This record gives sequence, C-alpha cells and structure tokens, in this order.
Amino acid sequence: MKKQNLPLSPHLQIYKPQITSILSISHRITGVSLNFSLVILVFGIFSLSLGEVYFKFFLEIISSVPVKLILFLTILGFSYHLLNGIRHIIWDFGLFLDNKSSAILGYIIIILSFFSSMIISNILGIFS
Repeated sequence: MKKQNLPLSPHLQIYKPQITSILSISHRITGVSLNFSLVILVFGIFSLSLGEVYFKFFLEIISSVPVKLILFLTILGFSYHLLNGIRHIIWDFGLFLDNKSSAILGYIIIILSFFSSMIISNILGIFS
C-alpha cells in the first residue's frame, strides 16, 4: 500500500467524545488562548507607563461591553485551566482514575469554573 493511500487514524470516526477527551482538548485551547489574553495586560502596563492620559484611555476601552465580554471569557478560561490542571495533578497521584469518578470530577470542574469566574468577575466589577 502506498503511503498516500494509508487510512487516517480512526480515533475521530470510531470513538464518540467523552467528557474527559472534551475537557482535555478544552484544557489545551484555554492554555493557548490565555497566552493571547496577555496582550491586554501588556497594553495596560504600557499605558500606565506612558502616563495618566493614556491610562485613562485604556480604562475607557476596557470598560466597553465587548472588552468586558473578552475579560469574562479570559477569567473563565483561567479558572477552568487552573481547576483542570489541579484535576490532572490529582490524576498524577493516582486518584479518581476510573471512568465514573473521572467523569464526575470533570463535571465538578466545569461547574466550579463557572461559579468561580462569576465570583471573580463580580469582585473585579466586570458586570457593573
């Protein structure tokens, strides 16, 4: 069989998505996207170093609705990535590795990340 005619890996065609695989993919996506959210932090620090006028302009931009949505999604991604990382550390200790407890822990991570991001966003005043 020629190398060009080899079948693709059947993992996406055969296996149905499980909570653990979806959370694993989401963990990688949030890790990469958190790197891009550092741009907001860099602009804030840069505007602070330029003076009061530029920092006030930065504060006006950051208080707009689209940027508040981006900030909330960033906080959500951060809290999910953090909690899912803790879940991976728990797995490294050999705990909750069976299918049922792994799925339950995955759902707990999703719920906790939403609640913690709502609390953090409320504390930071993103919703006001």
